[in-house]
Amino acid sequence: MNVFKFMVPEIIFGKGTLGLIGESARRLGATKVFLVSDEGVSRAGWVEHAVKHLKQVGLDYQVWTEPTPNPKDYEVERGKEVYLDTGCDAVIGLGGGSAVDAAKAVALLATNGGKIIDYEGVDKIERPLPPLICVATTAGAGAEVTQFTIIVDSERKVKMTIGSKSLVPDIAIIDPMVLSTIDATLTANTGMDALTHAIEAYVSVAATPITDVLALKAIRLVSSSLRASVASRTNTDAKNAMAMASLLAGVAMSNAILGAVHAMAHPLGGLLNLPHGEANAILLPHVMRFNMIACMDRYADIAQTMGVRIEGLSTREAAEKAIEAVERLCTDIGAAQKRLADYGLEEQHILELSKAAAGDVTLITNPRDATVEQIADIYRAAL
Repeated sequence: MNVFKFMVPEIIFGKGTLGLIGESARRLGATKVFLVSDEGVSRAGWVEHAVKHLKQVGLDYQVWTEPTPNPKDYEVERGKEVYLDTGCDAVIGLGGGSAVDAAKAVALLATNGGKIIDYEGVDKIERPLPPLICVATTAGAGAEVTQFTIIVDSERKVKMTIGSKSLVPDIAIIDPMVLSTIDATLTANTGMDALTHAIEAYVSVAATPITDVLALKAIRLVSSSLRASVASRTNTDAKNAMAMASLLAGVAMSNAILGAVHAMAHPLGGLLNLPHGEANAILLPHVMRFNMIACMDRYADIAQTMGVRIEGLSTREAAEKAIEAVERLCTDIGAAQKRLADYGLEEQHILELSKAAAGDVTLITNPRDATVEQIADIYRAAL
C-alpha cells in the first residue's frame, strides 16, 4: 500500500450547531473575531445569528461582507487590511465556497503578508494562520474542511488554486438547518459540486482506502437525496443528507485532490464569473467520457452506487451507465441546462482556457493525462 497522509479539521455537525460558533472561537483563544461572509448570507439572517452567539460568550467581532462570488485578489487584500486595522486575532468564514475561500485567504495574508498571488500553487505558506473556523451555508463546496482556497487573479482573469495543510480550518461547523434558506437553483448547483468532488476524488490517482469510503458514501447520498433537496426547502431529511454528502465529499477531495473538471472550471470561473457548481455540472459528463478508458472499473462502482443495476453488463457498459446516471440527475434537478456558449464562451477563448487548465494543480491527479489540445476538445464538446 502506498504511503499517504490524511488531513481533517475538528468537525461539528448537526442541527443547531451554528450556535456553537462563539464557544468554538473561545476554545481557540480568540478575543476579537473577523467574521467573513457575504451579502446573501447576511440577508438570510445567518450573520446576525452568528453575531448573537459571539456576543453570548463575550467576544468582540468585526463583520466583513465584501467578498463576491468567485472572490477576487483585491477583495481579500482589502479584507486583510480591515483585519489588521481592527485588531482581530481570529477568522470565521460563514458562507458557501466563496466566503470561506475569502476567509482563508484573509487569514493567510494576515500572518504571511505579501500578495495572494505569491501563494498560488502548493505548500508556499510559511507562517501559521490565525485561529480559523469555517461554517458551511451550502451543501456542496466543502471548503470548510479542505486544504485549498480558490481566488481570482483579476489581471489574468483566472482562478488561482492555493493548497497547503495550513489552510485546513481548526474547526468546521456544518449545520443542516442553514440550508433551508437556499433556493432550488443554488441547491442544485452546489449539490452537483459535491457530486463532482466525490467522483473526482474516487477516480483520482491519489485516492486512498479512506477517501474511497468517503467518496462512495457521498455519491450515494447525493444520488438519493439531491432531487428531494432541490424540490423542497423544508425536507429536513434531504437537507441533512446533502449536508453530510458535502462534508464527506469535501474531506475526500481535500485528501485525494481532484481532476480535469475542476482544472477546467477554475479558468472558466475567472473568465466568465460562472458559478462554480454550474461549471462543474456542465463539464462533468464530458470529462467523464474523456477519462473513462483510464478508470472503467471505478465508473462501474459509481454506477452501482448511484442505484444503477449493472448485473450482466460488461465493465465498459456499466461505466457508461455512470455517465448516463449523472446526466439524468442533472436533467431532473435542472442543472447544466445551458451550454458554455450561453455564458459567453467563444472559440477564441478556448486555447488560453486550455493552457490555464493544463497548468492547474488539480489536473495532476486526474486519472488520464490530458494535453492542451485534448482539454480544448472537451471545452468544445461543452460549447
